[in-house]
Amino acid sequence: MIDSTSVQLVDELRGYTTETEWLEFKLNHLDPERIGKCLSALANGAAIKKRPHGYLLFGVDDATHQVRGTTFNPYVEKEGNQSLLIWLSNNLKTNGGDLEYFRVDHPQGAVALFQIDAACHSPVQFKNQSFIRIGDSTTELSRHPSKERVLWGIFNETPFDSGIAATNQDDDSVRALLDCETYFRLLKCPVPETSAGILSQLSAEKLIVPKGSQQWDITNLGAILFAKGLSNFPRLQRKGPRVIQYPGHDRDNALRDQSGVKGYATGFEGLLGYVGGLLPNYESIDKAFRRSEKMFPYVAVRELVANALMHQDFTVIGASPTIEVYNDRIEITNPGNPLVDPRRLLDAPPQSRNDALCALLRRCGICEERGGGIDKAVEAIEKYRLPAPLFESTCGFTRVVLFATRSQKNMDKSARLRSIYLHACLKFVRHDSLTNPSLRERFGLERTESNVVSVSRYIKEAVDAGLIKPRLENSSRSSMQYIPFWA
Repeated sequence: MIDSTSVQLVDELRGYTTETEWLEFKLNHLDPERIGKCLSALANGAAIKKRPHGYLLFGVDDATHQVRGTTFNPYVEKEGNQSLLIWLSNNLKTNGGDLEYFRVDHPQGAVALFQIDAACHSPVQFKNQSFIRIGDSTTELSRHPSKERVLWGIFNETPFDSGIAATNQDDDSVRALLDCETYFRLLKCPVPETSAGILSQLSAEKLIVPKGSQQWDITNLGAILFAKGLSNFPRLQRKGPRVIQYPGHDRDNALRDQSGVKGYATGFEGLLGYVGGLLPNYESIDKAFRRSEKMFPYVAVRELVANALMHQDFTVIGASPTIEVYNDRIEITNPGNPLVDPRRLLDAPPQSRNDALCALLRRCGICEERGGGIDKAVEAIEKYRLPAPLFESTCGFTRVVLFATRSQKNMDKSARLRSIYLHACLKFVRHDSLTNPSLRERFGLERTESNVVSVSRYIKEAVDAGLIKPRLENSSRSSMQYIPFWA
């Protein structure tokens, strides 16, 4: 924060007639314990009042709001053997938020200013206890159940998209932080001729919101999609997609481990290009020519990566979408359990935790309309005659596994059953049915008597496993059609 902006912020805060749940003035040094409790209370109060930050200022009279100056300097203060600032950071549980300190050389005297992000997803704690301001007192949140209910209600009702990633940014700062050119290019819109026109469009899109006095707040939606650098937004910098490449079948000795630094829309093309460069190749023979092709269909990787970005649970702190590339598979994982049964991803109505984010990514052409991306991915995998992908929910995460090419004879029973089930699902959502010929084609098997018999046996295994069922029980064996168990 540059000095003139710091002074402007101090004067803006001094303009409030009284202290509030998110703002407190002090003249002199408090003991570290009281500072920690106060910062917890201010962060929680900021959430209740829907402010992006809480503030604690030293050197300002709490009655007159006049700057008196202070000698308190947290840069040199210690608690035990630790720097005060490090000690506070270690004892405050901010749920991914940020605690910042500024020494402001105000014309009327020195001001020590703490800025802490508003509580997000759960109360900010100091030493495992949450605090709140009641009047001019700081007290335990647990003693005020009505306030606690209000706070948790806010956490439950506030969508990630509308949260604030950065506050008090001027016109130039917004354009420096967000990739406006990519926004207009992806939406195929002409770029306004003036800066005011560009910012007006971003505001209409809710990528930024006006703050007054020619200042803007950048929303989570704007930052996570169009950030030039996610590191400029402390709460989001660990949400960049992580790509890891391993040399073999397990997680030993990673060859590469790279995290995305740009917003999802800004960096999507680069992300896919990077992942595509890591995918293993295989050799295919087309008539007399031998050629090298990627092991996995591009469209499947694209759609599943986009789904992982779109449908993640942003309330899971310290976790990001991860793409792990092995020599025989790809695993794409995102925080949050799936919102529908993993067995019903092809037919269930689309659901999302992040409606505004998904809608804008669709308009940018990055993901499919109305949940069709999974269908396209499964269809592409069938055309490559790969084993069906595995969709699973594990330990609060959603994972999709794509498996490398494997002949039908070399598939284990679980992979074969999964392939049969998803083939039936894909057929059904397209108003068709699984048949012996369609499954032979799915597995790349010629029409021979032995293959017809083998496929009939595979179908019976899937029926016995409760994954598919006959469309009509009384059909002749040669004309039997099958649909998913839920149809």
